[in-house]
Amino acid sequence: MSHGNIAIFVPHLGCPQQCSFCDQRAISGQASLPTAEDVARAAEIGAKSRGFDPANTEIAFFGGSFTAIPANYMLSLLRAGQAAVERFGLKGIRCSTRPDAIDPDIIARLKDYGVTAVELGAQSMDDGVLEANHRGHTARHTQAAAELIGKAGIELGLQMMTGLYTDNNSKALATGEKLIALRPATVRVYPAILLPGTTLARLWRQGRYSPQTLEEAVELCAQLLDRFQQAGVRVIRMGLHAGPGLEARLAGPYHPAFRQLVESRLFLAKLCKALPGPGKFTVGVNPRDISTALGQGRENLPWLEARGFTVRFCQNQAVPRGGFFLESQ
Repeated sequence: MSHGNIAIFVPHLGCPQQCSFCDQRAISGQASLPTAEDVARAAEIGAKSRGFDPANTEIAFFGGSFTAIPANYMLSLLRAGQAAVERFGLKGIRCSTRPDAIDPDIIARLKDYGVTAVELGAQSMDDGVLEANHRGHTARHTQAAAELIGKAGIELGLQMMTGLYTDNNSKALATGEKLIALRPATVRVYPAILLPGTTLARLWRQGRYSPQTLEEAVELCAQLLDRFQQAGVRVIRMGLHAGPGLEARLAGPYHPAFRQLVESRLFLAKLCKALPGPGKFTVGVNPRDISTALGQGRENLPWLEARGFTVRFCQNQAVPRGGFFLESQ
């Protein structure tokens, strides 16, 4: 079964400043801080949910900077998480934090309470981009934290953003390569979305910042997805989760099926590379990939037709996921 999270959001608490893009309360849809009782309650609800698979489910502390929150509060959440792991036989505890909020003492404390995965909000590996977006840490902080996490035997996850202030495609692709070099198990990629009250929103109103269009974000993220997959890095998220807080967004490349758009674009790029020239073709795909092959609203078919390729997609269980076979008609 697929991996699942029992997500607990700790908005903003622990962050030393507000980054240019950030409104965690809007992103998570949560303003209040969770308690140990909330953790226990969420775990019990998750355990009763349909398709619950304890061996592939983690308690996940997201939002804010988990390892930078007050120690007593963090320990209360960890104790509750550890108790839930033991009670329900869960895989472990996952948390997300800032790269500069990891040191040997923090790593030891996380291991004591059964933390099995740490995700670092790297966002960029370009120091200029990090400074322009008020991150308060450097690429070196990310490298050092990743090394500590890896040496401790904790699964490393990395998060990056595209379309930040002063960022561009070349910098983003370079960030992707530098993240791959840190040998993470997982990666999340988030295109920047303009939320009210953020620095990006102010820069946008001043005409000093232009967010990515949906097309630009999809094209770039398809390239990133391809590079991560070729390196054996599992991309566990592309784009923000749908939520009520995002309804107030001002601009930016948000789409509720963003990952499908990206996967479809990558599939189309690979198919075009394999097509020998204009003509009629049958393309076999795994049944679970048919939506990706056709594209959102079946948009890939007219796109191919306009370029001289008449393609008929057929479903074939023997084709591996992500692959295809090609026959001329």
